[in-house]
Formats: sequence, structure tokens, C-alpha cells
Amino acid sequence: MTENNDVPPQDSAPQDAAPQEEKLLEAPDQRIATLEQELQEMRDKWLRAEAEMANLRARTKREVDDARLYAVQKFARDVVEAAENLKRGIDSLPQKTEAEPELVSKLREGFEGIERSFIGILERNGITRNDPTGAAFDANQHQAMAEQESAEHPPGTVMQAWSQTWQLNGRLLRPAMVVVSKAPAQG
Repeated sequence: MTENNDVPPQDSAPQDAAPQEEKLLEAPDQRIATLEQELQEMRDKWLRAEAEMANLRARTKREVDDARLYAVQKFARDVVEAAENLKRGIDSLPQKTEAEPELVSKLREGFEGIERSFIGILERNGITRNDPTGAAFDANQHQAMAEQESAEHPPGTVMQAWSQTWQLNGRLLRPAMVVVSKAPAQG
């Protein structure tokens, strides 16, 4: 056996490399320009990917913050309904008089204390209410239940609120049901 059979011929390697070297030497300026263009394209893709990632991080953070703030929205609506029912119950009690039995006075005071406590708990948890009476009608905050002619109020003013505007951390939870003024009929 000869040792030459194990070694591949070395003549073929330089011949294959020669055409590649010629291509590189033929147009080095063109090759540099091509590489610079590829570099610019890669840099542009990288910057776009970085911007997209920054936008994704910001959007994800915003969505997580919103989920944290508003996850209890359905529960809050139900609690607000209970608060409004409590208020309606208190408002339905007869007007306070001097001849009122002590039991009725104590019940009224008890219910009013419960309402104050309940509203305080809601406010500490980001649920607020606003009485829109006297304010300009805002379709984003109010639900017009009726219109009423009035010479005393400018048109589009909330004359009466059947319920209050409720918000959860600044987001509308429940619009106020209101009566809106309109100009008196002429004639």
C-alpha cells in the first residue's frame, strides 16, 4: 500500500479558489458598496425590530395596568347597583318630623350611616360617583331619560338626575340617568 492514496490531490483546491479570488479582485469597490448596502439593510431591520419590541413592551404594560385597574368592573357595577338601591330605600323613607317615632329615626340614622360607610369603601377602591344636576348634558357621561321644557335652565342642562354617574378609576362604569332641559315651546 502506498501512502499517496490516502491524501487527496492538492491541485484542485487552488484552482477552485482562484475564480472566487478573481471575483473579489475584479470589483472591490462594488463589493464594498454591496456590503455597505447589506449592512444598512440589516441596521434598518434591527432598528425596526427594536422599535417594534419597545411598542410591544409598552402595549403589554398598558394592558396589564388596565387589567389590574379594571378587572373588577363587572363586580363594581353590581356593587354600584346595591349602593343605588340603598340610596333609593333611604330616599323612600317618610320626611323626618318632630313627631316621628324614635324607632324610625334610629332606622334612618342607621341606614344613612351604612350608606356613608359603603360609599367610603367604594371610594377607597377607586369607585366614585358624581351628581350631574346643573351640569351641561354630556352623552359620554349621561343617559337622557326625558327632556323637559324650561325657561330657567339653558337648553341641554341636566335638570334632574334619577341616578348618579359612577366611575371606576376614571373610566365610566355607569352613566347617570337624567332629565335634560330644552327651550320652551314658542307660540
